[in-house]
Amino acid sequence: MEGEGAAVWQGAVLGGILFWLVSASYLNITRKLRSHFQPWVSRHVETETPIILQIQSYGFRFLDVLFSVLSCVVSVPFYTAFLPLLFWSGHGKLARNMTLLMAFCDYLGNCIKDVVSAPRPASPPVKRVTATKDEEDNALEYGLPSSHTLNTVCLSGYLLHYVLTHTEIQGAYVTYLGVSLACILVFLIGFGRIYLGMHSVVDILAGLLIGLAVLAFWLNVDEYLDSFVISGQNVTSFWAALSFLLLFAYPTPELPTPSFEFHTAFNGVALGIVTGVQQTYHQFHHDNVPRLFSSELTMPVFAGRMLLGIPTILIVKFCSKALAKCTIPLVANTLGIPIKSTSYIPTLNASVTGKKSDKLKQGYMQKLLSQYKAFDVDTGIRFVQYAGLAWSVVDLVPTLFSYMSL
Repeated sequence: MEGEGAAVWQGAVLGGILFWLVSASYLNITRKLRSHFQPWVSRHVETETPIILQIQSYGFRFLDVLFSVLSCVVSVPFYTAFLPLLFWSGHGKLARNMTLLMAFCDYLGNCIKDVVSAPRPASPPVKRVTATKDEEDNALEYGLPSSHTLNTVCLSGYLLHYVLTHTEIQGAYVTYLGVSLACILVFLIGFGRIYLGMHSVVDILAGLLIGLAVLAFWLNVDEYLDSFVISGQNVTSFWAALSFLLLFAYPTPELPTPSFEFHTAFNGVALGIVTGVQQTYHQFHHDNVPRLFSSELTMPVFAGRMLLGIPTILIVKFCSKALAKCTIPLVANTLGIPIKSTSYIPTLNASVTGKKSDKLKQGYMQKLLSQYKAFDVDTGIRFVQYAGLAWSVVDLVPTLFSYMSL
């Protein structure tokens, strides 16, 4: 009976997403929402330009470096590098929930960005400070909401909640100090994004409000979701189907941006983590595993884990990408699906025809199903390589740890 009940609600969830995908495409909901919200947001971005210029007039080199560093510390690449260390330090439950929360924030934030398709502050006159390649890519995305603000609210808030409810660090003073630090961090990130010329005030406020709503929602579902991941029915098959549908449920932006690529990568990460944890929870991820600074997991042992684990996951990422580049085009050609490649396999583009304007008018599902359009295999390759990387973090690498007595 339990298995039948799980199959029913899982089918309902997937069916609901599929129904929304088809109906939203048929009714052109994305374009209707954009026509309503984009002019309003764009007006605010334009009218807030003098505020940004006033803030930047007080700038100097130290603030450029400070806010650039803070932006890197709360960026998606940083969390992607930090979360494996959290798994390997023995804090599996926190790492699982933060990974899935990050994936949810990334998907929701980027969906809203591309639905609204509102511009960032015009540069010039605004000075845009992009200290890293990641920031240069971020500048190519649309503005509202601020992903950095949204992610900081959710992840710092959830980390504080976890510390206060799952550790022995308790007390009113600790709660006050933790909330104060989280608020200061959110303020610095939001103000820094304005100072760097990456966002307007309306983008920051939207990121703050959406982040608070997502955090409130997550705090009510995290235990149920974690229980499903570690002991549910049909977990891997359900999550694989969910990931596949979410790729095609993603809205089409007014113009192409890197947002869909970012979501694809973290969507693959979520699938890899869920698959690996579900298979190896009782071996490597249960609540009684050794934690960092305990007698079983000392700092030298943890350093050994990093020296072994980091190169391993990078090798798996490389191999997953190479395997996907070989198999996905082969499968697509076997099934008669027209394909192209934006960057990974340039030789495929010779057979692709069609006007760019027509491509922008169609959603991702339409592109997949239409016999006159080509499916971008880069999406599948990127998804597979990050799914492989994440799986290795929670399955392959812990297995190596056990063999190496780490």
